[in-house]
Amino acid sequence: MSDVQQPVDTDRAAVQRRTLMILMTAILPAGAAMSAGYSSAAVLGEEITGSAWQGGMAAAAMTTGAAVAAVPLARLMAARGRRPGLTVGYLIACAGASFAAVSALIGWYPLLIIGILGIGSGNASNLAARYAAADLAGDDGRGKAIGGLVWASTFGTVLGPSIGLGPAQQAADLIGIPPLAGPYLLCIVLFGGTALFIWRRLVPDPLVLAGGVGLPAESRLSLLASVRMLSGSPPGRLAVLGMVAGHVVMVGVMTMTPLHMRDGDHELQIIGFVISLHIIGMYAFSPVVGWLADRLGSHTVLATGGLLLFAGAELSSHTQPEHSTGIYVGLFLIGLGWSCGMIAGSALLTGSFPPESRVQIQGLADLAMAASGALAGLTSGVIVAWEDFRFLGHWSGVLGLAPTVVVLLLGLGRARGRLASRDASRDASRDTSRS
Repeated sequence: MSDVQQPVDTDRAAVQRRTLMILMTAILPAGAAMSAGYSSAAVLGEEITGSAWQGGMAAAAMTTGAAVAAVPLARLMAARGRRPGLTVGYLIACAGASFAAVSALIGWYPLLIIGILGIGSGNASNLAARYAAADLAGDDGRGKAIGGLVWASTFGTVLGPSIGLGPAQQAADLIGIPPLAGPYLLCIVLFGGTALFIWRRLVPDPLVLAGGVGLPAESRLSLLASVRMLSGSPPGRLAVLGMVAGHVVMVGVMTMTPLHMRDGDHELQIIGFVISLHIIGMYAFSPVVGWLADRLGSHTVLATGGLLLFAGAELSSHTQPEHSTGIYVGLFLIGLGWSCGMIAGSALLTGSFPPESRVQIQGLADLAMAASGALAGLTSGVIVAWEDFRFLGHWSGVLGLAPTVVVLLLGLGRARGRLASRDASRDASRDTSRS
């Protein structure tokens, strides 16, 4: 795969514009496939087993699949480029969707879990695409490139469940197969089409032109070396903290919000509006967040994101089940805080490491983010059962403040360093004048 000839034209700006257009086009069907598969997993799992808990576990398998696939796909990209890595990720997702469709036909739950794990690889490719958008971007345009791609994923992510649980089910019923096989047949088409599109169109490969491909195998970072490099980089640690904090607060609070609102006898339509507003907060303002990260710096946007996560979680946690306004505003703010952490963190991470090592660091960061999100989703119900929704929201918000606290501490450290340097210079000047 890496031997495919790259075009001679290496005009960086032109290739960057072309790369962004290709990735934005590809992320639409891939995002729709991912959200259609996810939204159908819990329903199909419960239909097969008769257990709501097993249905939820089927949906959670997608996040697990994304976490498992993140590092292997990153290693493939480091060895051969973004084009082969993204293509393989989407092909694995296509195979996973095939398993899920068969599970709907024969009613075998383990096959559904395998299938959703495979679809998680498509989610990992969607996440990796934001880094591909920044491979050729300059320091003053990295956030804008990532934000634009995140924004482009909005349309597919929002439309996927509606198409999967609507026309796709109806089409399956018309041809005489179980309706819940329909969303996964749709996923096969969308993931397969995306893989073909990336393979044919993502030329030249942005990572190849950025100099991140071509190192001999013995020179590539191992997983342990990647962990050491990331843990030894203060900007890298802050970037991952921002992404992880946003993901944990978003998944933890959003997972339990529908149940909290159901306790207040809200209609499903109202709950759906809340989730839709939350998704708008996550994606709709991504270009603005990326622009601010480029202009004000990633540190400032990460600190702002932490404040938004805290405010949103606190507002949601203090809203009684029978009320909805605080939930509306709170979930929107959490979505906006997640966007700040995802975009500014991704931009900071990309700019903190050289091209030859950044890809595997990015995979490690996505592993941490996906795994922490999966853990938050699995434990949020336990926390609410043990205490209540207010407890979950409050402590999630406190966790969301972590990037803000770190940025403030770094700022104080720099200020103290400047003061110490100024005092040392003043003392040196006095010594010189006395002598």
